[in-house]
Amino acid sequence: MSKTRLEAFSDGVIAILITIMILELKIPEDTDVHALRPLVPIFLTYVMSFVFLGIYWSNHHHMLHATGRVNGAVLWANLHLLFWLSLVPFVTGWMGENHVAALPAAVYGVVLLCAAIAYTILQMVIIRLEGPHSTLAAAVKKDVKGKLSIVIYIAAISLAFVEPRLSYALYVTVACIWLVPDRRIERMLQRN
Repeated sequence: MSKTRLEAFSDGVIAILITIMILELKIPEDTDVHALRPLVPIFLTYVMSFVFLGIYWSNHHHMLHATGRVNGAVLWANLHLLFWLSLVPFVTGWMGENHVAALPAAVYGVVLLCAAIAYTILQMVIIRLEGPHSTLAAAVKKDVKGKLSIVIYIAAISLAFVEPRLSYALYVTVACIWLVPDRRIERMLQRN
Protein backbone atom coordinates (compact mmCIF):
# COMPACT_ATOMS: atom_id res chain seq x y z
CA MET A 1 0.00 0.00 0.00
CA SER A 2 1.28 3.46 -0.80
CA LYS A 3 1.49 6.14 1.82
CA THR A 4 -0.89 8.31 -0.23
CA ARG A 5 -3.60 5.67 0.10
CA LEU A 6 -2.99 5.49 3.86
CA GLU A 7 -3.20 9.26 4.09
CA ALA A 8 -6.40 9.40 2.02
CA PHE A 9 -8.03 6.74 4.20
CA SER A 10 -7.04 8.58 7.36
CA ASP A 11 -8.29 11.89 5.96
CA GLY A 12 -11.63 10.27 5.19
CA VAL A 13 -12.00 8.80 8.65
CA ILE A 14 -11.21 12.11 10.34
CA ALA A 15 -13.66 13.93 8.06
CA ILE A 16 -16.39 11.44 9.00
CA LEU A 17 -15.62 11.89 12.71
CA ILE A 18 -16.02 15.66 12.40
CA THR A 19 -19.30 15.15 10.56
CA ILE A 20 -20.59 12.81 13.27
CA MET A 21 -19.74 15.39 15.94
CA ILE A 22 -21.66 18.20 14.25
CA LEU A 23 -24.72 15.96 13.99
CA GLU A 24 -24.75 15.80 17.79
CA LEU A 25 -25.58 19.53 17.96
CA LYS A 26 -29.36 19.49 18.20
CA ILE A 27 -31.34 22.31 16.62
CA PRO A 28 -33.35 24.20 19.24
CA GLU A 29 -37.13 24.16 18.86
CA ASP A 30 -37.51 27.75 19.96
CA THR A 31 -36.35 30.73 17.91
CA ASP A 32 -35.09 33.14 20.55
CA VAL A 33 -31.54 33.51 21.79
CA HIS A 34 -32.38 31.84 25.11
CA ALA A 35 -32.95 28.57 23.27
CA LEU A 36 -29.23 28.50 22.44
CA ARG A 37 -28.09 28.76 26.05
CA PRO A 38 -28.32 25.01 26.84
CA LEU A 39 -26.24 24.32 23.73
CA VAL A 40 -23.27 26.44 24.85
CA PRO A 41 -21.43 23.66 26.78
CA ILE A 42 -22.12 21.20 23.97
CA PHE A 43 -20.90 23.68 21.37
CA LEU A 44 -17.73 24.52 23.33
CA THR A 45 -16.93 20.82 23.71
CA TYR A 46 -17.53 20.39 19.98
CA VAL A 47 -15.13 23.26 19.21
CA MET A 48 -12.44 21.75 21.44
CA SER A 49 -12.84 18.31 19.85
CA PHE A 50 -12.92 19.81 16.35
CA VAL A 51 -9.61 21.54 17.13
CA PHE A 52 -8.11 18.29 18.43
CA LEU A 53 -9.17 16.35 15.34
CA GLY A 54 -7.83 19.18 13.17
CA ILE A 55 -4.53 19.04 15.02
CA TYR A 56 -4.28 15.28 14.50
CA TRP A 57 -5.21 15.63 10.83
CA SER A 58 -2.61 18.35 10.24
CA ASN A 59 0.22 16.69 12.14
CA HIS A 60 -0.61 13.29 10.67
CA HIS A 61 -0.29 14.88 7.23
CA HIS A 62 3.10 16.36 8.14
CA MET A 63 4.30 13.05 9.58
CA LEU A 64 3.33 11.13 6.45
CA HIS A 65 4.85 13.84 4.26
CA ALA A 66 8.16 13.11 6.02
CA THR A 67 7.66 9.37 5.50
CA GLY A 68 9.04 7.62 2.46
CA ARG A 69 7.21 4.30 2.72
CA VAL A 70 4.80 2.29 4.82
CA ASN A 71 4.51 -1.36 5.77
CA GLY A 72 2.04 -3.55 7.65
CA ALA A 73 3.22 -2.32 11.05
CA VAL A 74 2.62 1.28 10.00
CA LEU A 75 -0.86 0.38 8.75
CA TRP A 76 -1.79 -1.22 12.06
CA ALA A 77 -0.27 1.59 14.09
CA ASN A 78 -2.29 4.04 11.99
CA LEU A 79 -5.48 2.04 12.58
CA HIS A 80 -4.71 2.08 16.30
CA LEU A 81 -4.59 5.88 16.17
CA LEU A 82 -7.81 6.06 14.15
CA PHE A 83 -9.53 3.78 16.67
CA TRP A 84 -8.89 6.22 19.51
CA LEU A 85 -9.84 9.19 17.36
CA SER A 86 -13.09 7.42 16.44
CA LEU A 87 -14.11 7.62 20.10
CA VAL A 88 -13.83 11.42 20.13
CA PRO A 89 -17.43 12.02 18.96
CA PHE A 90 -18.79 9.81 21.77
CA VAL A 91 -16.77 11.40 24.56
CA THR A 92 -17.43 14.86 23.09
CA GLY A 93 -21.17 14.30 23.30
CA TRP A 94 -20.99 12.79 26.77
CA MET A 95 -18.85 15.59 28.15
CA GLY A 96 -20.91 18.27 26.40
CA GLU A 97 -24.15 16.96 27.88
CA ASN A 98 -22.56 16.64 31.35
CA HIS A 99 -20.12 19.54 31.26
CA VAL A 100 -19.29 19.73 34.95
CA ALA A 101 -19.27 16.00 35.70
CA ALA A 102 -16.02 14.34 36.69
CA LEU A 103 -16.30 10.99 34.91
CA PRO A 104 -17.11 12.34 31.42
CA ALA A 105 -14.26 14.86 31.74
CA ALA A 106 -11.88 12.10 32.83
CA VAL A 107 -12.98 9.68 30.08
CA TYR A 108 -12.55 12.46 27.52
CA GLY A 109 -8.98 12.79 28.79
CA VAL A 110 -8.41 9.03 28.64
CA VAL A 111 -9.41 9.02 24.97
CA LEU A 112 -7.11 11.99 24.26
CA LEU A 113 -4.30 10.31 26.20
CA CYS A 114 -4.72 7.05 24.29
CA ALA A 115 -4.80 8.94 20.98
CA ALA A 116 -1.57 10.73 21.95
CA ILE A 117 0.06 7.41 22.86
CA ALA A 118 -1.17 5.89 19.59
CA TYR A 119 0.26 8.84 17.63
CA THR A 120 3.59 8.33 19.42
CA ILE A 121 3.52 4.63 18.59
CA LEU A 122 2.81 5.41 14.92
CA GLN A 123 5.71 7.84 14.91
CA MET A 124 8.02 5.23 16.48
CA VAL A 125 6.94 2.52 14.02
CA ILE A 126 7.66 4.82 11.07
CA ILE A 127 11.07 5.74 12.52
CA ARG A 128 11.86 2.06 13.10
CA LEU A 129 10.95 1.34 9.45
CA GLU A 130 12.93 4.23 7.99
CA GLY A 131 15.84 4.24 10.42
CA PRO A 132 17.27 6.55 13.07
CA HIS A 133 18.62 8.97 10.44
CA SER A 134 15.30 9.38 8.64
CA THR A 135 13.69 12.76 8.09
CA LEU A 136 11.03 12.04 10.71
CA ALA A 137 13.57 10.87 13.32
CA ALA A 138 15.68 13.98 12.78
CA ALA A 139 12.61 16.21 13.02
CA VAL A 140 11.04 14.88 16.21
CA LYS A 141 14.28 14.02 18.03
CA LYS A 142 13.28 13.44 21.67
CA ASP A 143 9.68 14.55 21.02
CA VAL A 144 9.39 16.83 24.03
CA LYS A 145 5.98 18.13 22.86
CA GLY A 146 4.59 14.62 22.62
CA LYS A 147 5.88 13.55 26.03
CA LEU A 148 4.73 16.80 27.66
CA SER A 149 1.25 16.31 26.20
CA ILE A 150 1.00 12.83 27.70
CA VAL A 151 2.01 14.15 31.14
CA ILE A 152 -0.56 16.96 30.90
CA TYR A 153 -3.29 14.49 29.91
CA ILE A 154 -2.50 12.29 32.91
CA ALA A 155 -2.70 15.34 35.20
CA ALA A 156 -5.97 16.43 33.57
CA ILE A 157 -7.56 13.01 34.03
CA SER A 158 -6.68 13.07 37.74
CA LEU A 159 -7.87 16.66 38.17
CA ALA A 160 -11.22 15.86 36.55
CA PHE A 161 -12.20 14.23 39.87
CA VAL A 162 -11.20 17.37 41.79
CA GLU A 163 -12.57 20.04 39.44
CA PRO A 164 -13.53 19.18 35.85
CA ARG A 165 -12.89 22.75 34.71
CA LEU A 166 -9.20 22.32 35.58
CA SER A 167 -9.02 19.31 33.30
CA TYR A 168 -10.70 21.33 30.51
CA ALA A 169 -8.06 24.03 30.95
CA LEU A 170 -5.32 21.43 30.61
CA TYR A 171 -6.93 19.96 27.49
CA VAL A 172 -6.99 23.44 25.99
CA THR A 173 -3.32 23.85 27.00
CA VAL A 174 -2.37 20.74 25.02
CA ALA A 175 -4.35 22.00 22.04
CA CYS A 176 -2.47 25.31 22.21
CA ILE A 177 0.86 23.46 22.28
CA TRP A 178 -0.05 21.61 19.07
CA LEU A 179 -2.22 24.20 17.32
CA VAL A 180 0.52 25.23 14.91
CA PRO A 181 1.40 22.30 12.62
CA ASP A 182 4.60 20.54 13.56
CA ARG A 183 7.25 23.00 12.41
CA ARG A 184 10.00 20.54 13.28
CA ILE A 185 8.96 18.39 10.35
CA GLU A 186 8.45 21.39 8.04
CA ARG A 187 11.96 22.69 8.83
CA MET A 188 13.51 19.28 8.26
CA LEU A 189 11.71 18.86 4.92
CA GLN A 190 12.90 22.29 3.79
CA ARG A 191 16.50 21.35 4.60
CA ASN A 192 16.23 18.16 2.60
